Parts: sequence; C-alpha cells; structure tokens
Amino acid sequence: MANNICLFPGTFDPVTLGHVDIINRALPMFDKLVIGIGRNFSKTTLFSEEQRVEWIREIYKDNPKVEVMAYDGLTVDCCKRVDASYILRGIRYVNDFEYEKAIADMNRSIGEGIETIFLTCLPKYMSVASTLIRDVYRNGGVVSQFLPEAVNKTLYPNL
Repeated sequence: MANNICLFPGTFDPVTLGHVDIINRALPMFDKLVIGIGRNFSKTTLFSEEQRVEWIREIYKDNPKVEVMAYDGLTVDCCKRVDASYILRGIRYVNDFEYEKAIADMNRSIGEGIETIFLTCLPKYMSVASTLIRDVYRNGGVVSQFLPEAVNKTLYPNL
C-alpha cells in the first residue's frame, strides 16, 4: 500500500506566498509534506541553500507534518529516500501545466509508483514567481507583499 508522504520540490529562491499557499492547501491531504530544495546547478540562485532551508523551517516550525531538506539528482530518487509516493507541483498558467505534465510523465515512467499532484494557485498569486521577485529585489524594488514574514525579516529587517 502506498504511503501518504509527499515531496514538494523546487528552488524556493526565495520562498513566496504562492509557495506557502500551495503548501498550506496540500497539508490536509498528506501525513507528511517534505519540501525539497533541489540543487539545480544550471540555475544561479540569489539566496544560499542554508537561508532557504532556514526560511521554510521558520515558516513551518509549529507544524510537525512539514520537513525541509536539500537534495541532488533526480526528484524521483529523492522521493525514494524520503519514502514519498507523491510529488506536489503548483500551477499558475496553462503553459505551466504543459511543462509540468511532461516532467510528471517522465517521473511516473522512471519512478514506479510515484504520482504527481497538481494544485492551481489562487488568482492573487498568479503573478508571484520567484524569478520576477528576484529581478525586482536585485534592482532595488520592494517585494515584501509577495513574501512570508520569515523572508521579509531577513530582506527588510527595518519593516
């Protein structure tokens, strides 16, 4: 019988209110949700892996169902390491679905018994993308309205 553990993989650079929304809405569906910060060497991150792990731990410090870890390699291999039968992905737009479906199909082919669950984001988070947030932040813009308090405390200590 399949377990009820889910992996939510991503870069989380930084973790946004969109990520938090997907996590919070997925939590009732699973016994444990592992947030996996993937080490993607083709991406240049703005925030350190340690910082991103710390933010997620801070956000979910009172929820024993949430764990966070960094991982290398294939997401399906990470699923096997944490005994996850599910992968969680957030969808904002139709083109997100097309891209994510191709990945989900590959993961299902190479990771026997691992299913991908898609959650659509709430309309208010449609434009909240870590890439856009990083670009605005790097150029001196204020992005606090898109970020959880734990991230804002680091980026804007005087707010």
